[in-house]
Amino acid sequence: MSSFRIEGGHRLSGEIVPQGAKNEALEVLCAVLLTDEPVRISNIPEIADVNNQIELLRRIGVKVERHAKGDITFQADTVDLHYLQSDEFLTRSARLRGSIMFVGPLLTRYGRAMVSKPGGDKIGRRRVDTHFLGMEKLGAKFAYDHERGTFDITAERLNGSYMLLDEASVTGTANIIMAAVMAKGTTTIYNAACEPYIQQLCRMLNRMGAHIEGIASNLLTIHGVDKLHGTVHRILPDMIEVGSFIGMAAMCGDGIRIKDVSYQDLGIIPYTFRRLGINVQHYGDDIYVPCHEHYEIESFIDGSFMTFADAPWPGLTPDLLSVLLVVSTQAKGSVLIHQKMFESRLFFVDKLIDMGAQIILCDPHRAVVVGHDNQMRLRAGRMTSPDIRAGIALLIAALSAEGVSTISNIEQIDRGYENIEHRLNALGAVITRTE
Repeated sequence: MSSFRIEGGHRLSGEIVPQGAKNEALEVLCAVLLTDEPVRISNIPEIADVNNQIELLRRIGVKVERHAKGDITFQADTVDLHYLQSDEFLTRSARLRGSIMFVGPLLTRYGRAMVSKPGGDKIGRRRVDTHFLGMEKLGAKFAYDHERGTFDITAERLNGSYMLLDEASVTGTANIIMAAVMAKGTTTIYNAACEPYIQQLCRMLNRMGAHIEGIASNLLTIHGVDKLHGTVHRILPDMIEVGSFIGMAAMCGDGIRIKDVSYQDLGIIPYTFRRLGINVQHYGDDIYVPCHEHYEIESFIDGSFMTFADAPWPGLTPDLLSVLLVVSTQAKGSVLIHQKMFESRLFFVDKLIDMGAQIILCDPHRAVVVGHDNQMRLRAGRMTSPDIRAGIALLIAALSAEGVSTISNIEQIDRGYENIEHRLNALGAVITRTE
């Protein structure tokens, strides 16, 4: 298990470029299974979850040719269908939540898919009903093997259908889209997720020959085609990393420019940080956050104190609530953080309380933060990263704290943030990785 040793109190300045989007990468990597022609993808983040997904593709027979850092061509013309049923594949897929999105492409192209119950962050119950209910609507049959912990999904030929999703699941929507693009007839998906990464997947599939209408809305119409071909695709910057850098710049920055953020795809994120009192300046496709000696949380028009709650796009992404919570600890004022979608994501706040933060954990979904207004800095501490987003929030807290902090289990941070210590050290941080 690896750890970070962080010397707090160093002011950060300079420029930083966000990595490619993790969540988009996991989706479009699965889409290469839909064709036997080459698919070239660039701006792929070199992080643990994505690297594991690429290795899984390689093991099932997909050719992987690296041209440069983050620039790879995939060709799925020799997929090993027997390996897909092996214990080794099922064990590997169980460690990676993104593997669930293999189901749609494999089912529509080969008529069968097998996958283990997927892993990922331990942030509470993350059901996969939406995926399988969507496949069932398209005519698939599935069975769950309790002894092996595997799902076996089969279909002679998928047929288009109307469906109203029970939740706007991002991975569920992506999976159903990939299954429907080569189904017979027309598929209509209502209450579809419409995040920029879903939009990117749809546009990529259309360039491959799919016929998807309603992109960027929650009502998608997909006219099935017989075959898809290769394409070239570039992944968006990671909006969660952009938001993490905004929060970091507000707490411990002396002026940080975040480059090439694809500002139009950030949605409500810059506005949310502005409601915390943070001066988020927009220049072209860059964001500049100046030094903040103070920042004051806004109140609602009726005078009640601010509440941040996650919601499906274009609402606030749940992946940034941990960062917003940490940044609020040094603001002037109070805020309620309401994490609606996952019941375990706020359990890292006890570590912040140990560091001196004033936080009341109301229940598994709600926490009230009373800001210090930079009058009392957080104290250094020893911490363990429970998941990706809590990990980066704890790292931001440690950077702003007095003294030397240690964060263990940083493999969780590595799953979502590429080479993070070297990139932050280039801004003036002092972070050392120890094995």
